[in-house]
Amino acid sequence: MHCFTYREDPDQEPRVALTPGTAARLKRLGCALYAPTGVGSQSHFPDEQYVGVTFLQSTTPPPEARILLKIQPPTPDEIAGMPKGATLLSLLDPFRRKELLPLLAERNINAICLEMIPRSTLAQKMDVLSSQANLAGYAAVLQAAREIPTILPMMTTPAGTLQPARVFVIGAGVAGLQAIATAKRLGARVEAFDTRPVVEEQVKSLGAKFVKIDLGNTGQTHQGYAKELTEEQISRQREGMKKICGQSQIVITTAKLFGRPSPILVTSEMIAAMQPGSVIVDLAAETGGNVEGSRPNENVRTANGVLICGTTALERTVPQHASEMFASNVAHFLEHFWNTETQSLELPEDDEIIRATVLTKNGQVVHPAFST
Repeated sequence: MHCFTYREDPDQEPRVALTPGTAARLKRLGCALYAPTGVGSQSHFPDEQYVGVTFLQSTTPPPEARILLKIQPPTPDEIAGMPKGATLLSLLDPFRRKELLPLLAERNINAICLEMIPRSTLAQKMDVLSSQANLAGYAAVLQAAREIPTILPMMTTPAGTLQPARVFVIGAGVAGLQAIATAKRLGARVEAFDTRPVVEEQVKSLGAKFVKIDLGNTGQTHQGYAKELTEEQISRQREGMKKICGQSQIVITTAKLFGRPSPILVTSEMIAAMQPGSVIVDLAAETGGNVEGSRPNENVRTANGVLICGTTALERTVPQHASEMFASNVAHFLEHFWNTETQSLELPEDDEIIRATVLTKNGQVVHPAFST
């Protein structure tokens, strides 16, 4: 079966959906691999490392391609150039890019939305959102460490003792836990808050202090996400976090929600209580932001000297490892649904992963969230 990997726009996306390592895995499945020249150059994978891949001068897949691998949602022009009946594995951002779904259906593309991989034990190895959030949490701490006017660890010198920076992480999901671990490794004093009491032990196991705010009845969804709070709970949460923000040199917010706007966690009033030179990294800036005043891909300096960093998709700042993790997630998906006898990819309709991720099939929009 022929498999084609797209070269992403170098001005927007340095990652690639196929690495030399996953190319070898797909070759073992029996895939014939094709890609444009320089497909992995932005992630520092030169063409010569891709053993067994046929490189093309064209950025359009060959007519015989049955599997298409991508990271960013395709453009209408890219969809028009897809071989009819092919299967696309990509981030699709379907709640904000609904206009792409009828185009994919019209082209008879089996569109697999990688953001919608379920949070289950079986699908964990395919979960691109978790793997990329892990790296974003790490990168958020490094970005903040570069911006604050102090160092993170305590340091005792003949000139005196420098106190450790205080870091406050809001949200203890995948990104938040990695941010906690990274800040602790750099020697900071770390505190964290999450509406889910169940994560307290995870936070403490990383050496951080878990901030307790009485919000009443909270919890998590069956897939492990925090449940939406009431207006009263949000008000109590903000009041409880205001003091911690005022004491912190770094605040990292991680409540980026797929398919809906991100909640405001840090208000202008809370920012006004922070010290000059403090830094807030808003990992949800792309989806509305967790911080009042944050803007996607901009650094905003407030009147009282607090820097709000709205860099989107911070995992792109470590594109080689981000590509390795993304491509491995994709390879796991293909391996899981690969039929070795027919040497083809099968998408059984009764499978929970397929039901969750397939948006278009057989010329129709089939996912219940978008088919009406």
